[in-house]
Amino acid sequence: MARNNVVVPEAKEALNKFKMEAANEVGVNLKQGYNGHLTSREAGSVGGQMVKKMIEKFEKDMK
Repeated sequence: MARNNVVVPEAKEALNKFKMEAANEVGVNLKQGYNGHLTSREAGSVGGQMVKKMIEKFEKDMK
């Protein structure tokens, strides 16, 4: 069973905004709430973009 619980509840809104930005960057049309209409490829591209942006920020902050 997948768990998508946010560890810090106050961060939920920021994470949703981050997800929407990543989806927009890769051309995936997300809506608020459930997005069961997405293909696996679309969902994966959003998640991949989020990870890419997190790694870029981490690398930038290390300098």
